[in-house]
Amino acid sequence: MNCLKQRKAGVLLIFVGIGLMIFGILRGEMGIVLMKAINICLECIGIG
Repeated sequence: MNCLKQRKAGVLLIFVGIGLMIFGILRGEMGIVLMKAINICLECIGIG
């Protein structure tokens, strides 16, 4: 029975994670994260 509880918890966490990703995409967070990633990469290379 313990294995079944762990499986249910894992599936629930996957769906919660997917839901939060969709929520972030709908809020426009994907563009913000991409811009921050680009800025960090350019700073590490020394261009920005």
